Amino acid sequence: MRKLKMLYEGKAKKVFETDSPDLLIVEYKDDATAFDGKKKGTIANKGVVNNRMTNILMQLLEKEGIPTHYVKEISDRETVVKKVSIIPLEVIVRNIAAGSFSKRFGVEEGTPLKQPSLEYSYKNDTLGDPMINDYHILALGLATKDELGTVSEYAFKINDILKSHFLKLNIQLVDFKLEFGKTTDGDIVLADEISPDTCRFWDVSTGEKLDKDRFRRDLGGESEAYREVFRRLTGQSL
Repeated sequence: MRKLKMLYEGKAKKVFETDSPDLLIVEYKDDATAFDGKKKGTIANKGVVNNRMTNILMQLLEKEGIPTHYVKEISDRETVVKKVSIIPLEVIVRNIAAGSFSKRFGVEEGTPLKQPSLEYSYKNDTLGDPMINDYHILALGLATKDELGTVSEYAFKINDILKSHFLKLNIQLVDFKLEFGKTTDGDIVLADEISPDTCRFWDVSTGEKLDKDRFRRDLGGESEAYREVFRRLTGQSL
């Protein structure tokens, strides 16, 4: 399979077309951004961690009945994925109060939620990815009622699978962001990535943050944190 012209370059990834009309190649970068791109930097080996970790977790989820866009890892930073039309929603699942949830609702960070919560943000950089509810989504035609039902069902199932898996690694899955897309056949599949960029990971024993919050909050040790999550997940060091 040949990598052809670049179709898109985002904050963390580049997307290339291939000689197969239904397949793309995603290349992960070390670039890091926060606060809608206002803060920028790099995290060494981030692209390698996020690519390989995403692929491991996508395959885990596939075995548990969650369809994904994953096809094949072709290098430390590159993966072949199914071409999908992204549903313009960030799907956020929360198990523990943190970040914007704590600020919005006045809940102390670290407070366990009585049940997992699900919220949506409208994927629109110009508007700052505002929160959006089911009625807004239906009114704007961003997804149908059935599609939202599928997305929410998958999101909670993914939470159950990942929360249990990471707990075995002494990591709390605090919250995470998912994106879904529709294949050319119209099937809804999990897309984008699952990584320390898109998840909050806390060490169960110490509460140490092992994710992008280290970059957001100028805590330092970002690369070490990302590599630690990868080490626990794979048993390999980078």
